[in-house]
Amino acid sequence: MAQTQHFLLFLIALCSISECVQRRYLFINEKKNWTEAQRYCRENYTDLATVDNMNDMNQLKNCVNNGGNQNIWIGLHKTSVYNWHWSSGDPALFLNWTSGQPAGSDDCAYIINGQWCVWKCNVFLPFICYDMSTGQVFVYQLVNWRDAQSYCRQNHIDLVSVRNQNESQQLEKFINDRNSAGSAVWIGLFRDTWQWSDQSNSSFRYWDTVEPNNKGGHEDCAVIYPDDPRQWNDVPCDRQYAFVCHEDKLIVIQQNLSWSEALRYCRQNHVDLVSVQSVEMQRRVMNVVKLASTEAVWLGLHNYCSMNMWLWLSGDMVCYQNWAPGNGSTPENCQLENRKGAVLSGGDQTWISLPESHRLNFICTN
Repeated sequence: MAQTQHFLLFLIALCSISECVQRRYLFINEKKNWTEAQRYCRENYTDLATVDNMNDMNQLKNCVNNGGNQNIWIGLHKTSVYNWHWSSGDPALFLNWTSGQPAGSDDCAYIINGQWCVWKCNVFLPFICYDMSTGQVFVYQLVNWRDAQSYCRQNHIDLVSVRNQNESQQLEKFINDRNSAGSAVWIGLFRDTWQWSDQSNSSFRYWDTVEPNNKGGHEDCAVIYPDDPRQWNDVPCDRQYAFVCHEDKLIVIQQNLSWSEALRYCRQNHVDLVSVQSVEMQRRVMNVVKLASTEAVWLGLHNYCSMNMWLWLSGDMVCYQNWAPGNGSTPENCQLENRKGAVLSGGDQTWISLPESHRLNFICTN
Protein backbone atom coordinates (compact mmCIF):
# COMPACT_ATOMS: atom_id res chain seq x y z
CA MET A 1 0.00 0.00 0.00
CA ALA A 2 2.80 2.41 0.88
CA GLN A 3 4.52 1.66 -2.42
CA THR A 4 1.31 2.45 -4.28
CA GLN A 5 0.96 5.81 -2.49
CA HIS A 6 4.56 6.75 -3.25
CA PHE A 7 4.06 5.84 -6.90
CA LEU A 8 0.94 8.02 -7.13
CA LEU A 9 2.75 10.97 -5.55
CA PHE A 10 5.55 10.52 -8.07
CA LEU A 11 3.08 10.56 -10.97
CA ILE A 12 1.35 13.68 -9.64
CA ALA A 13 4.71 15.44 -9.54
CA LEU A 14 5.12 14.69 -13.24
CA CYS A 15 2.13 16.91 -14.03
CA SER A 16 4.34 19.96 -13.63
CA ILE A 17 6.75 18.85 -16.36
CA SER A 18 6.27 20.79 -19.59
CA GLU A 19 6.02 19.26 -23.04
CA CYS A 20 8.49 19.46 -25.87
CA VAL A 21 7.81 22.05 -28.54
CA GLN A 22 5.69 20.50 -31.31
CA ARG A 23 6.40 22.98 -34.11
CA ARG A 24 9.71 24.18 -35.53
CA TYR A 25 10.05 27.54 -37.33
CA LEU A 26 12.57 28.15 -40.11
CA PHE A 27 13.43 31.64 -41.40
CA ILE A 28 14.07 31.66 -45.17
CA ASN A 29 15.93 34.81 -46.18
CA GLU A 30 14.90 34.71 -49.85
CA LYS A 31 12.59 37.27 -51.47
CA LYS A 32 9.40 35.69 -52.82
CA ASN A 33 5.76 36.69 -53.15
CA TRP A 34 3.30 34.99 -50.78
CA THR A 35 2.26 32.24 -53.20
CA GLU A 36 5.88 31.42 -54.06
CA ALA A 37 6.78 31.34 -50.36
CA GLN A 38 3.84 29.01 -49.70
CA ARG A 39 4.99 26.65 -52.47
CA TYR A 40 8.57 26.64 -51.15
CA CYS A 41 7.45 25.78 -47.60
CA ARG A 42 5.11 23.02 -48.74
CA GLU A 43 7.80 21.44 -50.91
CA ASN A 44 10.53 21.57 -48.27
CA TYR A 45 8.76 21.60 -44.87
CA THR A 46 5.10 21.54 -43.78
CA ASP A 47 3.76 24.97 -44.79
CA LEU A 48 4.12 28.72 -44.30
CA ALA A 49 4.20 29.52 -40.58
CA THR A 50 1.08 29.04 -38.48
CA VAL A 51 0.87 30.65 -35.03
CA ASP A 52 -1.38 29.17 -32.34
CA ASN A 53 -0.58 31.32 -29.29
CA MET A 54 1.89 33.73 -27.67
CA ASN A 55 4.38 30.92 -27.00
CA ASP A 56 4.48 30.27 -30.75
CA MET A 57 4.74 34.00 -31.42
CA ASN A 58 7.72 34.34 -29.10
CA GLN A 59 9.43 31.41 -30.86
CA LEU A 60 8.70 33.07 -34.18
CA LYS A 61 10.20 36.35 -32.99
CA ASN A 62 13.38 34.54 -31.96
CA CYS A 63 13.47 32.82 -35.35
CA VAL A 64 13.34 36.09 -37.34
CA ASN A 65 15.56 38.25 -35.11
CA ASN A 66 18.30 38.13 -37.74
CA GLY A 67 15.91 39.08 -40.51
CA GLY A 68 16.93 42.71 -40.49
CA ASN A 69 14.66 45.65 -41.29
CA GLN A 70 12.13 43.90 -43.53
CA ASN A 71 8.60 42.55 -43.54
CA ILE A 72 8.39 38.74 -43.32
CA TRP A 73 5.60 36.54 -44.69
CA ILE A 74 3.63 34.18 -42.46
CA GLY A 75 0.88 31.76 -43.52
CA LEU A 76 -2.16 33.97 -42.81
CA HIS A 77 -4.21 35.12 -45.81
CA LYS A 78 -7.67 36.52 -46.44
CA THR A 79 -10.57 34.46 -47.81
CA SER A 80 -14.15 35.31 -48.74
CA VAL A 81 -15.68 33.38 -45.82
CA TYR A 82 -16.40 34.83 -42.38
CA ASN A 83 -15.82 32.47 -39.45
CA TRP A 84 -16.31 32.91 -35.70
CA HIS A 85 -13.29 32.21 -33.50
CA TRP A 86 -12.31 32.34 -29.85
CA SER A 87 -9.31 34.55 -29.14
CA SER A 88 -7.79 31.72 -27.06
CA GLY A 89 -7.82 29.36 -30.05
CA ASP A 90 -10.69 27.17 -28.82
CA PRO A 91 -12.98 26.08 -31.70
CA ALA A 92 -16.30 27.94 -31.81
CA LEU A 93 -18.51 24.84 -31.57
CA PHE A 94 -21.02 26.27 -29.08
CA LEU A 95 -22.73 29.65 -29.73
CA ASN A 96 -25.35 31.27 -27.51
CA TRP A 97 -26.65 34.19 -29.57
CA THR A 98 -29.68 36.14 -28.43
CA SER A 99 -32.63 36.18 -30.85
CA GLY A 100 -31.79 37.94 -34.12
CA GLN A 101 -28.02 37.80 -33.56
CA PRO A 102 -25.45 37.93 -35.02
CA ALA A 103 -26.75 40.81 -37.12
CA GLY A 104 -25.03 43.37 -39.31
CA SER A 105 -21.33 43.54 -40.09
CA ASP A 106 -19.92 43.94 -36.56
CA ASP A 107 -17.15 41.49 -35.64
CA CYS A 108 -16.78 41.31 -31.83
CA ALA A 109 -19.07 39.62 -29.28
CA TYR A 110 -20.28 40.74 -25.87
CA ILE A 111 -22.48 39.05 -23.28
CA ILE A 112 -25.50 40.62 -21.60
CA ASN A 113 -28.13 38.84 -19.49
CA GLY A 114 -26.44 35.53 -20.28
CA GLN A 115 -26.75 35.82 -24.06
CA TRP A 116 -24.47 37.07 -26.80
CA CYS A 117 -24.63 39.93 -29.26
CA VAL A 118 -22.19 41.53 -31.72
CA TRP A 119 -20.96 45.12 -31.68
CA LYS A 120 -18.30 47.26 -33.24
CA CYS A 121 -14.92 46.20 -31.88
CA ASN A 122 -13.95 49.80 -31.03
CA VAL A 123 -16.77 50.20 -28.45
CA PHE A 124 -15.55 50.59 -24.85
CA LEU A 125 -16.76 47.87 -22.45
CA PRO A 126 -15.54 45.96 -19.37
CA PHE A 127 -14.34 42.44 -20.11
CA ILE A 128 -13.55 38.99 -18.72
CA CYS A 129 -10.17 37.26 -18.88
CA TYR A 130 -9.31 33.64 -18.22
CA ASP A 131 -6.44 32.69 -15.93
CA MET A 132 -5.07 29.20 -15.26
CA SER A 133 -4.80 29.77 -11.50
CA THR A 134 -7.90 31.80 -10.72
CA GLY A 135 -10.26 30.96 -13.58
CA GLN A 136 -12.45 33.85 -14.76
CA VAL A 137 -11.31 37.40 -13.99
CA PHE A 138 -13.71 40.36 -14.31
CA VAL A 139 -11.86 43.53 -15.39
CA TYR A 140 -13.83 46.71 -14.81
CA GLN A 141 -11.79 48.91 -17.16
CA LEU A 142 -13.68 50.27 -20.19
CA VAL A 143 -11.66 49.42 -23.31
CA ASN A 144 -12.22 48.30 -26.91
CA TRP A 145 -12.12 44.59 -27.77
CA ARG A 146 -8.55 44.60 -29.09
CA ASP A 147 -7.22 46.34 -25.96
CA ALA A 148 -9.16 43.89 -23.79
CA GLN A 149 -7.49 41.02 -25.65
CA SER A 150 -4.03 42.59 -25.17
CA TYR A 151 -4.64 43.14 -21.46
CA CYS A 152 -5.74 39.54 -20.91
CA ARG A 153 -2.77 38.14 -22.82
CA GLN A 154 -0.31 40.30 -20.90
CA ASN A 155 -1.78 39.73 -17.43
CA HIS A 156 -3.58 36.38 -17.59
CA ILE A 157 -4.03 33.90 -20.48
CA ASP A 158 -6.60 35.40 -22.86
CA LEU A 159 -10.15 36.69 -23.12
CA VAL A 160 -12.64 34.14 -21.80
CA SER A 161 -13.92 31.32 -24.05
CA VAL A 162 -17.23 29.46 -23.68
CA ARG A 163 -17.18 25.88 -25.00
CA ASN A 164 -20.54 24.44 -23.90
CA GLN A 165 -23.85 25.13 -22.13
CA ASN A 166 -22.41 24.39 -18.69
CA GLU A 167 -19.61 26.94 -19.12
CA SER A 168 -22.14 29.46 -20.46
CA GLN A 169 -24.25 29.10 -17.31
CA GLN A 170 -21.18 29.38 -15.08
CA LEU A 171 -20.11 32.55 -16.89
CA GLU A 172 -23.59 34.08 -16.57
CA LYS A 173 -23.58 33.45 -12.81
CA PHE A 174 -20.02 34.82 -12.52
CA ILE A 175 -21.04 38.05 -14.29
CA ASN A 176 -24.28 38.48 -12.34
CA ASP A 177 -22.38 38.20 -9.04
CA ARG A 178 -20.02 41.04 -10.07
CA ASN A 179 -22.01 43.19 -12.48
CA SER A 180 -25.10 44.44 -10.66
CA ALA A 181 -25.74 47.07 -13.34
CA GLY A 182 -26.24 44.34 -15.93
CA SER A 183 -24.04 46.08 -18.49
CA ALA A 184 -22.56 44.49 -21.61
CA VAL A 185 -19.17 42.74 -21.20
CA TRP A 186 -16.63 41.69 -23.86
CA ILE A 187 -15.90 37.98 -24.28
CA GLY A 188 -13.26 36.39 -26.51
CA LEU A 189 -15.46 35.69 -29.55
CA PHE A 190 -14.71 37.47 -32.84
CA ARG A 191 -15.05 36.84 -36.54
CA ASP A 192 -12.85 37.49 -39.54
CA THR A 193 -12.12 36.15 -43.03
CA TRP A 194 -8.47 35.23 -42.38
CA GLN A 195 -7.26 31.63 -42.76
CA TRP A 196 -3.91 29.87 -42.26
CA SER A 197 -2.21 28.32 -45.27
CA ASP A 198 -2.18 24.85 -43.66
CA GLN A 199 -5.96 25.09 -42.99
CA SER A 200 -5.27 25.21 -39.25
CA ASN A 201 -8.17 26.17 -36.98
CA SER A 202 -5.91 28.57 -35.08
CA SER A 203 -7.70 31.83 -34.29
CA PHE A 204 -4.61 33.52 -32.82
CA ARG A 205 -4.08 37.04 -34.23
CA TYR A 206 -1.34 39.52 -33.40
CA TRP A 207 -2.22 42.56 -35.50
CA ASP A 208 -0.64 45.96 -35.00
CA THR A 209 -2.99 48.55 -33.45
CA VAL A 210 -4.52 49.88 -36.70
CA GLU A 211 -4.22 46.65 -38.70
CA PRO A 212 -5.57 44.95 -40.71
CA ASN A 213 -6.82 48.02 -42.61
CA ASN A 214 -6.92 46.69 -46.21
CA LYS A 215 -5.34 49.89 -47.55
CA GLY A 216 -6.03 50.15 -51.25
CA GLY A 217 -8.55 47.30 -51.10
CA HIS A 218 -6.25 44.36 -51.88
CA GLU A 219 -4.14 43.69 -48.77
CA ASP A 220 -4.88 39.98 -48.54
CA CYS A 221 -1.72 38.48 -46.96
CA ALA A 222 -0.05 38.92 -43.56
CA VAL A 223 3.51 39.85 -42.65
CA ILE A 224 5.46 40.33 -39.43
CA TYR A 225 6.56 43.93 -38.95
CA PRO A 226 10.35 44.38 -38.62
CA ASP A 227 10.03 46.57 -35.51
CA ASP A 228 9.52 45.27 -31.98
CA PRO A 229 7.08 43.92 -30.77
CA ARG A 230 6.90 42.43 -34.29
CA GLN A 231 3.16 42.61 -34.68
CA TRP A 232 1.37 41.87 -37.94
CA ASN A 233 0.31 43.93 -40.94
CA ASP A 234 -1.79 43.16 -44.01
CA VAL A 235 -0.12 43.83 -47.38
CA PRO A 236 -0.66 42.90 -51.07
CA CYS A 237 0.30 39.26 -51.71
CA ASP A 238 2.44 40.05 -54.78
CA ARG A 239 5.14 41.88 -52.83
CA GLN A 240 8.55 40.21 -52.43
CA TYR A 241 9.61 39.39 -48.86
CA ALA A 242 11.55 36.81 -46.86
CA PHE A 243 9.33 34.30 -45.06
CA VAL A 244 9.00 31.73 -42.26
CA CYS A 245 8.11 28.06 -42.79
CA HIS A 246 7.08 25.64 -40.09
CA GLU A 247 7.61 21.95 -39.67
CA ASP A 248 5.06 20.09 -37.56
CA LYS A 249 6.18 17.23 -35.35
CA LEU A 250 2.82 15.48 -35.58
CA ILE A 251 1.81 13.26 -38.49
CA VAL A 252 -1.43 11.35 -39.12
CA ILE A 253 -0.82 7.86 -40.50
CA GLN A 254 -3.76 6.79 -42.67
CA GLN A 255 -3.37 3.07 -42.03
CA ASN A 256 -5.89 1.08 -40.00
CA LEU A 257 -3.90 -0.68 -37.28
CA SER A 258 -4.53 -1.95 -33.77
CA TRP A 259 -3.08 0.18 -30.97
CA SER A 260 -0.07 -2.14 -30.50
CA GLU A 261 0.60 -2.19 -34.24
CA ALA A 262 0.31 1.61 -34.38
CA LEU A 263 2.77 1.91 -31.48
CA ARG A 264 5.24 -0.37 -33.25
CA TYR A 265 4.86 1.58 -36.52
CA CYS A 266 5.50 4.97 -34.86
CA ARG A 267 8.56 3.73 -33.00
CA GLN A 268 10.03 2.09 -36.10
CA ASN A 269 9.33 4.96 -38.53
CA HIS A 270 9.03 8.11 -36.42
CA VAL A 271 9.35 8.64 -32.65
CA ASP A 272 6.23 7.50 -30.75
CA LEU A 273 2.45 7.64 -30.55
CA VAL A 274 1.49 11.16 -29.53
CA SER A 275 0.90 12.24 -25.93
CA VAL A 276 -1.55 15.10 -25.31
CA GLN A 277 -0.64 16.76 -22.03
CA SER A 278 -2.01 20.29 -22.49
CA VAL A 279 -4.69 22.39 -24.19
CA GLU A 280 -2.02 23.59 -26.62
CA MET A 281 -1.16 20.02 -27.67
CA GLN A 282 -4.86 19.17 -28.01
CA ARG A 283 -5.17 22.06 -30.48
CA ARG A 284 -2.19 20.71 -32.42
CA VAL A 285 -3.91 17.33 -32.56
CA MET A 286 -7.20 18.93 -33.64
CA ASN A 287 -5.42 20.60 -36.56
CA VAL A 288 -4.01 17.34 -37.93
CA VAL A 289 -6.65 14.77 -36.96
CA LYS A 290 -9.06 16.12 -39.58
CA LEU A 291 -6.81 14.38 -42.14
CA ALA A 292 -7.77 10.97 -40.74
CA SER A 293 -9.96 8.50 -42.63
CA THR A 294 -11.36 6.78 -39.50
CA GLU A 295 -13.90 8.15 -36.99
CA ALA A 296 -11.31 8.00 -34.21
CA VAL A 297 -7.50 8.05 -34.13
CA TRP A 298 -5.16 6.27 -31.68
CA LEU A 299 -3.22 8.31 -29.10
CA GLY A 300 -0.37 7.10 -26.89
CA LEU A 301 -2.84 6.63 -24.02
CA HIS A 302 -3.35 3.33 -22.20
CA ASN A 303 -5.05 2.02 -19.10
CA TYR A 304 -2.53 0.81 -16.50
CA CYS A 305 -4.50 -2.17 -15.19
CA SER A 306 -2.63 -2.90 -11.95
CA MET A 307 -3.23 0.72 -10.79
CA ASN A 308 -6.54 1.13 -12.64
CA MET A 309 -5.51 4.50 -14.05
CA TRP A 310 -4.73 6.08 -17.42
CA LEU A 311 -1.14 6.92 -18.39
CA TRP A 312 0.70 8.25 -21.43
CA LEU A 313 3.36 6.06 -23.03
CA SER A 314 6.01 8.27 -21.44
CA GLY A 315 4.70 7.15 -18.03
CA ASP A 316 3.20 10.59 -17.38
CA MET A 317 -0.11 10.82 -15.57
CA VAL A 318 -3.13 12.19 -17.47
CA CYS A 319 -3.14 15.70 -15.98
CA TYR A 320 -4.89 17.58 -18.80
CA GLN A 321 -8.08 15.66 -19.68
CA ASN A 322 -10.41 15.86 -22.65
CA TRP A 323 -12.56 12.74 -22.26
CA ALA A 324 -15.96 12.42 -23.90
CA PRO A 325 -18.76 11.77 -21.36
CA GLY A 326 -18.68 8.19 -20.08
CA ASN A 327 -15.08 7.61 -21.14
CA GLY A 328 -11.85 7.59 -19.16
CA SER A 329 -13.54 6.75 -15.88
CA THR A 330 -12.29 4.05 -13.55
CA PRO A 331 -12.61 1.18 -13.10
CA GLU A 332 -12.17 0.12 -16.75
CA ASN A 333 -12.52 -3.54 -17.67
CA CYS A 334 -9.03 -3.35 -19.16
CA GLN A 335 -7.86 -6.83 -18.27
CA LEU A 336 -10.53 -8.31 -20.53
CA GLU A 337 -10.43 -5.72 -23.33
CA ASN A 338 -6.98 -4.06 -22.89
CA ARG A 339 -8.44 -0.59 -23.44
CA LYS A 340 -6.54 2.29 -25.05
CA GLY A 341 -7.23 5.96 -25.74
CA ALA A 342 -8.22 7.54 -29.05
CA VAL A 343 -9.35 11.00 -30.18
CA LEU A 344 -12.49 11.52 -32.27
CA SER A 345 -11.60 12.90 -35.69
CA GLY A 346 -14.83 14.91 -35.97
CA GLY A 347 -17.15 16.94 -33.76
CA ASP A 348 -15.49 18.35 -30.64
CA GLN A 349 -12.58 15.88 -30.97
CA THR A 350 -12.76 14.52 -27.43
CA TRP A 351 -11.06 11.33 -26.26
CA ILE A 352 -12.68 7.91 -26.10
CA SER A 353 -11.73 4.54 -24.60
CA LEU A 354 -11.65 1.57 -26.98
CA PRO A 355 -10.44 -2.04 -26.97
CA GLU A 356 -6.90 -2.04 -28.36
CA SER A 357 -7.89 -4.49 -31.13
CA HIS A 358 -9.89 -1.78 -32.95
CA ARG A 359 -8.20 -0.79 -36.21
CA LEU A 360 -7.76 2.99 -36.56
CA ASN A 361 -5.55 5.68 -38.06
CA PHE A 362 -3.06 7.08 -35.56
CA ILE A 363 -0.83 10.07 -34.82
CA CYS A 364 2.94 9.76 -34.52
CA THR A 365 5.38 12.34 -33.23
CA ASN A 366 7.72 13.09 -36.09
